[in-house]
Amino acid sequence: MIIDIHGHYTTAPKALEDWRNRQIAALKDPSQAPKVSELHISDDDLRQTIEQNQLRLMKERGADLTIFSPRASFMAHHIGDFQTSSTWSAICNELCYRVSQLFPEHFIGAAMLPQSPGVDPKTCIPELEKCVNEYGMVGINLNPDPSGGHWTSPPLTDRHWYPIYEKMVEYDIPAMIHVSTSCNACFHTTGAHYINADTTAVMQLIQGDLFKDFPTLKFVIPHGGGAAPYHWGRYRGLAQEMKKPLLDEHLLNNIYFDTCVYHQPGIDLLTRVIPLKNVMFASEMIGAVRGIDPETGHYYDDTKRYIEAADLTTEERHMIYEGNARRVYSRLDAALKAQGR
Repeated sequence: MIIDIHGHYTTAPKALEDWRNRQIAALKDPSQAPKVSELHISDDDLRQTIEQNQLRLMKERGADLTIFSPRASFMAHHIGDFQTSSTWSAICNELCYRVSQLFPEHFIGAAMLPQSPGVDPKTCIPELEKCVNEYGMVGINLNPDPSGGHWTSPPLTDRHWYPIYEKMVEYDIPAMIHVSTSCNACFHTTGAHYINADTTAVMQLIQGDLFKDFPTLKFVIPHGGGAAPYHWGRYRGLAQEMKKPLLDEHLLNNIYFDTCVYHQPGIDLLTRVIPLKNVMFASEMIGAVRGIDPETGHYYDDTKRYIEAADLTTEERHMIYEGNARRVYSRLDAALKAQGR
């Protein structure tokens, strides 16, 4: 199988965005707040958006299954308060669940959390539990910066985050470390803020000793790991100066990198520098980079082409395409086995 571990519902029906705009507008005038019951999205609406977009491209490019979560830039945890995020998260997660029910062979859910700046992460636990227990979701997206580019939360190694980690360990689910929209003009959302956050997460984990407290905790660092794999010598050297163990021991039993790297040299470097047991296939289509590369004539986010062209054995490609995902996402593996796959 070819499993894409990083997909977002970026093509959701416009009714979702319209409802969200009303919710945001009502922050200034609560009397205008929309009810959840006022959002009407039919199964046919969902089918149309998926069949014409993600599923069509999956079939064209040769992917079998996508781990599917709400649109990352729409999470916008900095907007409103916890109740705002709680309502919005529940709506978005339910839509991804419905997609997974309509297309069970091609999509399985991962949850966004109702995070809010300055709010205890334990408030996210009920939504997380619902998404795992009722929706069968196999992972979560964890935003290390709910403030939207101002970085007001403690590092990922701080006990602030432990309620989430305890639940992750209990359920044996990984978290993709994924920020949302930047409201800081210094940081373009997808070109800077996303990559900054990936890199920052790696450095925070190097500085701390989180995995001594949680030896089975699993994180996915998206977008090819930010800058980390491409400056791996810097991070190895910094860890050495901090008297930390070698990164293979300090990090690589617990963190993984996806292949959302949109050119061949980047994939080649990633697969040479990072042990292949720590690399999982992903495309994040239809996402931040949707155009065609004039140098190749193919879409930038058609990442399977890069894996096929890389200097890898059949066994190594299998690890990247399927083996690692089934190992890291144990609930995905169980769901696939239940389907006879």
